[in-house]
Amino acid sequence: MEICEFAEKILQSSSLADKLAPPPPLTDESPGSGSGIPKEPARPIGLAFQQEKTRFQLPSVEHLENDEIRGRLLHFFANHELLATELMALVLLKFPDAPKAFRSGVLQTLKEEQNHTRMYLRRLEQLGLKFGDHPVNGFFWRMISGVASPMDYVSRLSLTFEQANLDYSKFYADRFAMIGDEASQKLMQQIYEDEIGHVSYGLKWFRKWKDPEVDDWQAFEAGLHLPLSANRAKAEPFNREGRQRAGLTDSFIDELFVYSKSKGRTPDIYVFNPFAESYLGRGRSFEPNKQQAALAADLETLPQFLCKKDDVVLVNCRPRTEFLVDLKQAGFDLPQFEVLSNGRIAEDSELHQRKIGELCPWAWSSESAGLLPSADIEEWLANIRPLYSKAWSADLLGELIEDLKAPTWCCRRIHVGGSAGTYDEALQQIATIRARGHKRVVAKMLFGVAGSNMQRLWEPELTDSQHKWLRRTIAAEGGVVIEPWLERVFDFSFQFHMTPTGLRRIGMVEMINDQRGQYQASVSRPKLSAGQDEVLTRLLNGPTGGRLKALQERLRVMLEPRLQAVDFRGAIGVDAFAYQDGDRLRLKPITEINARYTMGRVMLELMRRVASGRTGRMELVSPPRLRELGKSSFTEYAEELRLQSPVKLAGSPKAKIESGSLCLNDPRSATGCLAVLHVE
Repeated sequence: MEICEFAEKILQSSSLADKLAPPPPLTDESPGSGSGIPKEPARPIGLAFQQEKTRFQLPSVEHLENDEIRGRLLHFFANHELLATELMALVLLKFPDAPKAFRSGVLQTLKEEQNHTRMYLRRLEQLGLKFGDHPVNGFFWRMISGVASPMDYVSRLSLTFEQANLDYSKFYADRFAMIGDEASQKLMQQIYEDEIGHVSYGLKWFRKWKDPEVDDWQAFEAGLHLPLSANRAKAEPFNREGRQRAGLTDSFIDELFVYSKSKGRTPDIYVFNPFAESYLGRGRSFEPNKQQAALAADLETLPQFLCKKDDVVLVNCRPRTEFLVDLKQAGFDLPQFEVLSNGRIAEDSELHQRKIGELCPWAWSSESAGLLPSADIEEWLANIRPLYSKAWSADLLGELIEDLKAPTWCCRRIHVGGSAGTYDEALQQIATIRARGHKRVVAKMLFGVAGSNMQRLWEPELTDSQHKWLRRTIAAEGGVVIEPWLERVFDFSFQFHMTPTGLRRIGMVEMINDQRGQYQASVSRPKLSAGQDEVLTRLLNGPTGGRLKALQERLRVMLEPRLQAVDFRGAIGVDAFAYQDGDRLRLKPITEINARYTMGRVMLELMRRVASGRTGRMELVSPPRLRELGKSSFTEYAEELRLQSPVKLAGSPKAKIESGSLCLNDPRSATGCLAVLHVE
């Protein structure tokens, strides 16, 4: 009997017995013409392919002790083995001119897949099920039957779906052992051992056929095309040992471990553009200085902690694989990183061919909004531009104080500050504030990142450079905000997110600023006031313990209609602080409203991966701070953290960080800033 006749019988017969019958002695003298291949394999009643909407959902581990659920899982896997048998028969028919040794290996693997299917059927019968009792789908067939060459076949089946089974089979073999199902455990263990051989076989031919100048990973990733990607070649938990036994290199395994691309969910796109306010205020004339540019480059991967798995983060430089491995091992899901070309999505990027969800920039501006085509962008940006002005924040604070009827715990009206549209108005406001007893005054740009782009007017008389700064800023932005400098004792922020259905409260987080008001770190505790002195705790909590929550709700009610009126979507952070006013502590509930993501929001998102009851602190380590710590480089500091404060995970199956320190951007490439998460 010829191999092609045997393969035809498997594809054309609707008898399960025919499909699974071991072959008689076979020859390959007449391999056929490669034509007459059916669109789909014939299947017995009950095993015909159903629509994709019937796709099986893998059960949770705690349900595996239920015989019916365990049987449905094994039924699902049995169909995969039958599909593999049929696909190998397809390859034997489709590529008659492939090397004899390759065809012989496919035939041997086919016979093992037949045996796997028979093993599943016997186990199903022991559990009281028949093959066909549940719907099956033909996903594997749709993904692989269109292979154009033997190389395409080993890439799609051997190195993708069979490689993923190194994870599934090992995981379920271990879980079946844990619940005492020895029969199912032995079945899965046998399949796992055979699968290692199948992947190794495919890898051998893959390496033989690929360009020898291209490494395994690059050739593998380039050989897969949507809707198939390398993401299909793995599952959680990731089995490194099985891949090593199959002969995959450590670098290939690491690349796959950190690889991310949506398997079907429409991805959102994130980008870190921290200078949006400056561009809104100064237009194209704004140019970040060397220090600002270094910070933007160092932190460009930060949105990965804001997005969901399989979303896309746009970067100028792809993060180093070893750095991503550390994040993945700490329990963080990784996004897809797409490298920009001159600040734009490259023309040949597959993102242009995919359905995209929302664009989620750090902040809205022409540079970010223009990343995806949309009508009337400039008109919309003009509508939301006032949200970024510090004058708007000051006006809302004044309105809030009136609404609250100036309780003793809230700031006084003279502490609000206000905008000045001319140089003379600015001088008059400075004089008025000082006449009321506040010798220290701060002048802020209308548009600028919190803590920077301001002048601290400490001296009795303004210096020449301060006069020049006022004139220049008012001419460029149309005004400044003048405020009294208040003696802060506790900084924090309220975090919100504007959605199509309204403004959602996210949480509150402490901020640590330096004496100049510039951001240094964020702290998240089980309760915001935890660890503070009694007077500050009373101020924050109020007589009933709910002052800050009530204040956050007032802010939500105040902000929501204003954001809806301009069709704003995205993150909102409201900075606030407690300050010393004579012998009393007061709250300034709005310092600045940031219509964008903030470090406080990043902190709250990081805490989703931290075990409950822990305190987390995210700090931005600058070069001066690095020198204070006695370190010569960010790499040296990161290595010390790894040795002295390693990340420890607790819980399963989705382990969370119990303690330790983790670098959030790559210390090897950082030049201006290193973001570090510390969990106590």
